[in-house]
Amino acid sequence: MLPTATDLEPRRELLATAQALNASGLNQGTSGNASLRIEGGLLVTPTSLPYAQMGPHDLVALDLQGRPLVEGQRRPSSEWRLHADILRRRSEVHAVVHCHSTSATALACHGRGIPPFHYMVVVAGGADVRCAPYALFGTQDFSDLALQALQDRQAALLAHHGQVALGASLAQALALAIEIETLARMYLQACTLGEPPELSGAAIAQVAEQMQRRHYGIAASGPG
Repeated sequence: MLPTATDLEPRRELLATAQALNASGLNQGTSGNASLRIEGGLLVTPTSLPYAQMGPHDLVALDLQGRPLVEGQRRPSSEWRLHADILRRRSEVHAVVHCHSTSATALACHGRGIPPFHYMVVVAGGADVRCAPYALFGTQDFSDLALQALQDRQAALLAHHGQVALGASLAQALALAIEIETLARMYLQACTLGEPPELSGAAIAQVAEQMQRRHYGIAASGPG
C-alpha cells in the first residue's frame, strides 16, 4: 500500500534523502531534487528552499499532472514534471533522485554518457549510461528527452545539467546516484591516459548474469 500525502514517515524519509544529497557531496546549495511515489501522485522537494532549512511539512504533494494534493503548500521543484513523468511511465519506480554531481555533470556538459569501461555500469540497467540531449529545465522537452535516455535504464546523464537516478525506494535511488557519480569520476580519471578500452557486449552480459545470480542490487555497492 502506498503512503498518503499526509503520512509523516515518508516525508521524513524524503527529507533525509534530500539532505543526504548535499551531505554526500552529490549536490550543492538548493540545486537538485528528489521525489517519492505516494497514493494519487508524488511527494517532491520544494523550490528555492535550502535542504538544511527544510522540514517534513515543506515537501509538496502533487498528482501526476502537477496538481496539488494538499492545500497551502509551498511551490514544488521546477523539475516536478521530470519526476511525475518518470513515475507515470515507469510503474516499477517509486523514487527519483536528480542532482548536479560534479563528475557526472562534467561529462554531461560534453554531451557524453558513461561507456562500458568498467563492469559496474551494469548497475544502471545496461551496457552504458546514456546522456540525454540538452533541453531547458522544467519543460516537457526536458522530461521527454530524459525518459528516452532512461529507456531500459535506471539512470541517465542530462546534457549541460546533471544526472537522474531511479529506484524502487529512496535508498536505492540515492545509492545509484552515488554509484553514477563514482563511475563518472573514474571514467574522467581513466581518460587522462586516453580513452579507456570498453568491455564487450558478451562481457557485460556475463556481468549482468553474475549479478542476478548472486542477487547483487543497486541498493548495495555491487560485487567486491
